[in-house]
Amino acid sequence: MDSPEASSPDAGRYPRKILEYMEGFLVSKTLFTACELGVFDVLLGAGRPLSADDVSQAVGASLDGTQRLLAACCGLQLLETHQQNGRVSYSNTEETSLYLTRSGPATLYHSIQYSSRTIYLCWHYLTDAVREGRNQYEKAFGVSSKDLFQALYRSDEEMVKFMQLMNSIWNICGRDVLTAFDLSPFKVICDLGGCSGALARQCTSAYPECAVTIFDLPKVVQTSREHFVKEADHKISFIEGDFFKDPLLEADLYILARILHDWTDERCVELLSRVHKACKPGGAVLLVEALLYEDSSGPLTAQLYSLNMLVQTEGRERTGAQYSALLAAAGFTDIQYRLTGKIYDAVLGFKEK
Repeated sequence: MDSPEASSPDAGRYPRKILEYMEGFLVSKTLFTACELGVFDVLLGAGRPLSADDVSQAVGASLDGTQRLLAACCGLQLLETHQQNGRVSYSNTEETSLYLTRSGPATLYHSIQYSSRTIYLCWHYLTDAVREGRNQYEKAFGVSSKDLFQALYRSDEEMVKFMQLMNSIWNICGRDVLTAFDLSPFKVICDLGGCSGALARQCTSAYPECAVTIFDLPKVVQTSREHFVKEADHKISFIEGDFFKDPLLEADLYILARILHDWTDERCVELLSRVHKACKPGGAVLLVEALLYEDSSGPLTAQLYSLNMLVQTEGRERTGAQYSALLAAAGFTDIQYRLTGKIYDAVLGFKEK
């Protein structure tokens, strides 16, 4: 006769997915810590596999802690192991060298730093954010969030970190969102909130006939000129201003990349109406955002980003139809949106001729 346990409807079940979700933050912090210590940089610079002892000395960490960290990185398939004469050594995978080292051509290092030192701390207060319906900068960092970007750019160091984050994202996703539609007819382009110019550089690369003016806050422009702008970027210029308050220059195309998701619907329509007024007849606006499915079933990344907007901003991620409604409310027509298959998607709306 079967025991009660054997006949239970739960017998043999194992909540693998739930356990993986419970431990998801362990994975993130393992990745963050390896980057912060410079483990992947040391392995890349060595040009050969290194032992745990070699790595621990190079990064200034305990041997025991380094051994455990390296083992976990192997389990995450971020490192490869090599055994010779009973001695274990480690090396980067090709993907790790490309994305997780500071000098990698498509590095996400700065994005990881920002996730670890800013976003992770805000997410500690996610429960409060859900209960209160507002961002958590005050609890996380002791700064008022009455002015969103005063909180976001609460120090020069934090501003540079945020701008480096934007650079790393557009190096990976920028060309896809800019080529989702044919933007070649637009020669005079204004990138509102274009930050350090990473997306603008992708734009002038994809469309060599265009010129891009970045419109951003004065201290963002000054920091961009100091840390990010290259003299070779002669097709990229800057204008200092607040796009909610100051006059916008006339252009054929306006790019708002990861801008509207920071704001409420009312503020979005306010900004888009200002863009519509400044836009040349027959011109357009390109929105770059992580689009949610219309039935709210996904994608998971955009759903999680929407929670991040809750803990960090006044805004949210939206569906293509919701962005279309915002554009239409501001006067734009012939609105289309396209998925890229990556993190960010594209929405295009036109001003009638």
